[in-house]
Order: sequence, then structure tokens, then C-alpha cells
Amino acid sequence: MSTRPRHVPATFDLEGRLALISGAGSATGIGFAAARALGELGARVAITSTTERIHERVAELQHAGIDAVGFIATLDSEDGVDRLAAELEAASLEPTIVVNNAGMVNVSQAQMLSGDVTGDVADWRRSLEMNLTSAFLLTRMVVPGMRAARWGRIVNVSSVSGPVMASRADVAYAAAKAGMVGLTRALAVDEAAFGITANAVAPGWIATGSQLASEEEEGHRVPLRRSGTAEEVASVIAWLATPGASYVTGQVVVVDGGNSIGEERT
Repeated sequence: MSTRPRHVPATFDLEGRLALISGAGSATGIGFAAARALGELGARVAITSTTERIHERVAELQHAGIDAVGFIATLDSEDGVDRLAAELEAASLEPTIVVNNAGMVNVSQAQMLSGDVTGDVADWRRSLEMNLTSAFLLTRMVVPGMRAARWGRIVNVSSVSGPVMASRADVAYAAAKAGMVGLTRALAVDEAAFGITANAVAPGWIATGSQLASEEEEGHRVPLRRSGTAEEVASVIAWLATPGASYVTGQVVVVDGGNSIGEERT
């Protein structure tokens, strides 16, 4: 039985829409939570990750009554995105909603790339590929279909790191996430005439399976005294994809429990 309410108000109704969400392999991550939230509003969801675990997420969504399909895809290269495009076309799937959530680190890597400005250029380039180029390539893939439909929603999962704040020894990630905001605003201007909106969500400290102990501790210092949840970020993503958000474009919505506005720390 579907968990989606029987009568979704028209302003939130995504019935008949296909949402493509990248980086949805983790059961505790923002991507999977976004897929569930969009599915509960009536969208069919296509989710990706770099490993076989995506099929477990699809099964969980289907068990909840959500129409879901999954793809193993590496999105930081043209070849990887071209392969995904071919699979979507073969399945007659044409997304008009895309959530660019893939990035930071995948399960095949030991740790997130980080370092200050004296770091290795290869790490810098790799971080940009994972966190920014992947969003560019996936968006480039879906925009022609959105233009043809004269309707589309692009939601980029950025971060407070880069656009709003910065952590120590994290220059590449901060630059990539700030770049994602620039990409978002450029898309908003270029695609508005086609009925396509583009917005970014900037999470702060979020309690996912990849959250470090030090990050959990930082979460206790924000004004709301806790880390956020993937579901709280997903609710913003889902709203930005709805018909009711049609006049919101080029914006960055910060989801950080007030951390970026609090001047004092205790």
C-alpha cells in the first residue's frame, strides 16, 4: 500500500512526473530521503548510486508503495553519464525533475578528499569532478527533455561549506559547492523561458551514516542544539520540485538549524 496521501493538494502533486535522484545508495542519506519524499508526492523515481546497493533502496521504496527504478552509475565523467542516458532511453524514462545529490565521497573510496591550498592538484580536480562536474553533466543530460516538456525542476544539493561558511583544510570541497550555487543561478536564468526552475539546498550538519563523530559534536553547538536529519533536507528538496514552487528559482535554501546566523557558540 502506498504511503502517499490519497489526496495530495494540487500545489504539491507530482503525479505523472519522473524524478531522477543521484547519490541515493545510502539508506540514511539525503538522496534516498529525497527519493522517498518525492515518491510520496506521487512522482515516479529513478535513483542512482555507484554500487549494487541501489537495488536495495529500490526494493525499500517499492515496499512503501513508491514506483521506483534504480541504476548503477558513475556521474563524474561524460562516459558514465552517457551510459545512464542510454539506459534511461531504453527504459523510456524522461525525467522532468533532477536532484543532483551525488558527490563528496562514494563507498569505493577510503575517505573524503580534503586539504588546504598547498594540497595535491589531482585531489583538487577529483573533488571538483565529484562535487560539481557530476551535477553539470547530469543536468546537461536532462535539460533537453525538460525544454521539450516546457516544465522542469533542477535541485542541486550544495552545502553551507563554500556558499555560506568554510571548514578548515577543505578548499576543494568548498570551491565545488560554491560553484554549484553559481551553476544553479546560471541555469535559473538560462532555462526560465522553458518553464524550468533551478534552486540549491545548502545543508549544514546532517546526521547521516557518513557523519563523523566530530561533526556530530559540532551539531550540538548550533542554535537548535542538534544535527539535522536527511528527511528535513529532503522536505525542502521535495517542495522545490513541486508545482507550487514555480516562482522560486535561482535561490539557495540553507538547512542548518540556524548555525550560519548564530554569532555565539557555547
